[in-house]
Amino acid sequence: MTIKEFTEKFSKVKNLGFVPSTRKGPTGVGHTLESLLGIAENNQSHPDIEGAELKAHRTKGNSMITLFTFNRKAWITPPLEAIKAHGSFDKDGRKGLYYTMSLTPNSAGLFIEVEEKTISVRHISGKVIATWQLHIIADRFIQKMPSLIFVSAFTEERDGIEYFHFYRAQLLQGTSPELLANQFREENVLVDLRLHDNGTRARNHGTGFRAYENKLPSLFKNITDLTD
Repeated sequence: MTIKEFTEKFSKVKNLGFVPSTRKGPTGVGHTLESLLGIAENNQSHPDIEGAELKAHRTKGNSMITLFTFNRKAWITPPLEAIKAHGSFDKDGRKGLYYTMSLTPNSAGLFIEVEEKTISVRHISGKVIATWQLHIIADRFIQKMPSLIFVSAFTEERDGIEYFHFYRAQLLQGTSPELLANQFREENVLVDLRLHDNGTRARNHGTGFRAYENKLPSLFKNITDLTD
């Protein structure tokens, strides 16, 4: 489907007003939109429309999505050392760093520091745990999400069934290190540490860079309204 074809189809979807969800649960909003657009469900996580990923969200929703994971050459403190010093135990008695990091120090004293060209995870003692170059983060983001069609929906419930009114579609493209730095400062993008002590080494599941769905347009430089 081309973006022009999507725009024409979306105009008809918008004019339908509220429609019942085709599926219960969090994925209902995306499944309903794809069904109305005539997009067949497949094994891909998101449909591709002329190189743009399609993402539907509830306007009142505040859930987070993982933009990408990235670790390469980031760790200043050896991961196992960081776990032993600042980790906490899970229900299985396994020590790890499973924290969603923000600008405010957490219970382990870890926080995000945003500088002109880097972001880093630090400890309140001054120790640097890991550092990422912002231009590399921007490149990684664009590799994973070069452009996005972001569709917003009002929701209401009727007799236990969720209804959606898809009212806005935006084409989001491009970003920059400076823009992402601001989004880290605004805490619209957070960092998920996901690693644990595996005995002789750290088992790292990939540091996740996560954003609130309703803040996704703020991560892009160019926003084009596709709504009539």
